[in-house]
This record gives sequence, C-alpha cells and structure tokens, in this order.
Amino acid sequence: MVFESKHPLVKHKLSLMRSVDTKPKKFRELIREVAMLLCYEATADLTTTEIAVETPMGTAVGQDLSEKIGLIPILRAGLGMVDGIWEMMPSAEVWHIGLYRDEETLQPVSYYNKLPTFPTVQVCLVLDPMLATGGSAIATIDNLQNCGAQRIKIVGLQAAPEGIAALQNAHPDVPIHIAQIDSHLNNIGFIVPGLGDAGDRQFGTG
Repeated sequence: MVFESKHPLVKHKLSLMRSVDTKPKKFRELIREVAMLLCYEATADLTTTEIAVETPMGTAVGQDLSEKIGLIPILRAGLGMVDGIWEMMPSAEVWHIGLYRDEETLQPVSYYNKLPTFPTVQVCLVLDPMLATGGSAIATIDNLQNCGAQRIKIVGLQAAPEGIAALQNAHPDVPIHIAQIDSHLNNIGFIVPGLGDAGDRQFGTG
C-alpha cells in the first residue's frame, strides 16, 4: 500500500526543499513542516476511545488515542523528521537505528541500534526522508519485527519506484506514506530528480 500525498502544502514545501538554493537552516525547517503534514495523513487510521470531557458549558463526548506510538528515525537523515511529529504527538516514544549505505554494494550497514527488546508501542512510524533502494527501510522493519512490533508504517519525503518495489516485495503489509514518488534511481543509487542527500542538506555537510 503506497500513499502518495496530494496535499498542496506538501507539494509546495517539497519543491522548496528540492532547490539547490535552499540553505540548511531553511531545509531543516521545511523537513520538519512536511513531516508534520505527512504524519497527519499517516495516522488517520489510529484507533480512539470515547471519553467524557467537561467544558465550560457542559459535558462533551471526546476521543482519546487508544494506541501508543513509536517514532523510529533512521540516522542520520531521519532525525529532521522527529521534532515536527513529536510536537503533534508528545507522548510518542522515540527509538533510534543507525544505518549507512555501502557506496559500492548499495547495501545497508548497521552501526547503531537502540530498539527495545520487546514491543512497548502499538504503532511504529519509521522515519526516513528518502526511500531509494529500500535497503535501509527493509533492514529497519526486519529489526522491528524481531522486537515483536506488529503495526509498522514508513513515512518519508521521496521514493523511487525501485525502492517501493523492493520494500513491497520484502514487506507487502507495511504501508508507505510518501510526499512524492520520483522517476528512478541513478547508477549510484540516488533518487532522480530527488533533492540530493537529505542528511548532508540538513546538517550542512554536503
């Protein structure tokens, strides 16, 4: 299941992020804002429990979230997506997993894992701006499932068809919420036209 956002604000902000003239400070602001908008779409199916709420004018019927959320940014690029989503869901747990892509094999290499040994949340949102080859997302989902996670979703900015196909082949039950599906991967595994390296552009290291 792939959900490509149709929201005008998402498309507008993503276009600003693509520009080579967008500096790191502005890029960080934009990734935070787009993450908030994507989170709104990715959490539309969360379950709630009916509660009574006392208002200044009486009692209202309200809704309380029934599920606990876990945010799993893939280091380092996924870090920029955390704050915006955390602002909307301050009770969410945040776990971290560090993966980098071997530039020769294009395969993910793990260097850090701070996932729980047993499930403490009901819904996991894996945060990674770029779904390129799909290797990092697949490895992260594998790790989460080994921890006992049941409901997992991918939330990202851009995806290549190759990455989507690889992820769906490995984990067909994991929904993908993405701002934009781009054309293809180039010969070094970058999304085209893409926006470059999301980590470098956030942290000014490119």
